[in-house]
Amino acid sequence: MSKNAALISIGTAVPDCKIQQSEASALAHDLFNTRYEDYERLARVFDGSEIVSRYLACPLLWYQHSHSWAERTSVYLEVASKLFVEAAEKALRKANLSAINVDTVITVSSTGITTPSLEARVSGLMGFRKTVRRIPVFGLGCAGGVTGVSLGARLAATEPGSVVLVVAVELCSMAFHSDTVSKSNIVASALFSDGAAAAILQAGPQGIATVVGSGEYTWPDTLGIMGWDVDERGLNVIFDRAIPPFTRANMKNAVAEMLAGMNIDASAIDRYICHPGGKKVITALEDSLDMARDTLDHERFILANYGNMSAPTVLFVLERVIEHTLPDFCLMAAMGPGFTASTVALKKAP
Repeated sequence: MSKNAALISIGTAVPDCKIQQSEASALAHDLFNTRYEDYERLARVFDGSEIVSRYLACPLLWYQHSHSWAERTSVYLEVASKLFVEAAEKALRKANLSAINVDTVITVSSTGITTPSLEARVSGLMGFRKTVRRIPVFGLGCAGGVTGVSLGARLAATEPGSVVLVVAVELCSMAFHSDTVSKSNIVASALFSDGAAAAILQAGPQGIATVVGSGEYTWPDTLGIMGWDVDERGLNVIFDRAIPPFTRANMKNAVAEMLAGMNIDASAIDRYICHPGGKKVITALEDSLDMARDTLDHERFILANYGNMSAPTVLFVLERVIEHTLPDFCLMAAMGPGFTASTVALKKAP
């Protein structure tokens, strides 16, 4: 990059429907207890997740019934658009900017399909210029927040002074199916939630931190670890292999290779800012990256109070880390379908 871009601000948003984990557990029990042979053992994931509360696009009653892909898409369009606007406007206000100042919009989302994409649908409401550049990104799943920031920083760096808005919005609950009796569907109902996060990137201003590098690492022959299965009802979550042991065994070498590509020594990292995919994933990250247990305290807080929102979640963690004083040098990290790890190196502004 000819000039490093700066992270200027972050804004986050969640839907209005807040549920307690006990409510989600009760609903899953009613739906699956007599239909899944080993349900009582599997249901321990609700308590074991250490999630206390989450936010969903619809009231719990909505999820008790079967819905078509068209019905799910209708909810996605309405709620995702609302969250996009709320998160983006928060980030813009914090940066003392308005939508008319935005030169490029990157929209990251893998939980709904819409053409025109979300940034086009909310363009008039936001007040984007007619000449704003639109870049919708699909399919990155939980890695999307980090990769979105990486892409935004690279684009901002090519045009010093230009403003890049990155918005990650996911409605994971749209992939829950009350009539699908599977381990993946039940586990997902205990972990996933809905939300959005936005980031402003710009080359020139100091901002919060400078993006000094980024990397991606895709493991071969891992397509089935995580992703979507598609049928007439919409998207169905796939967990083909346990992610925590894979993380524990493989993340360290992948991060080392990405850091080498950025010419950064691991000893320079003061803190990892990780996507909290789940309780066991957080612990596996600490083990793999040689962190003391409970180092990822902000990750655990976000997981407990918001659940796993997929792509936006790591930006919720970053926002909380910033609120509690950003260390001098951090590495954002997340994993998603592919199976892929994505990283962004942040150096705190003077």
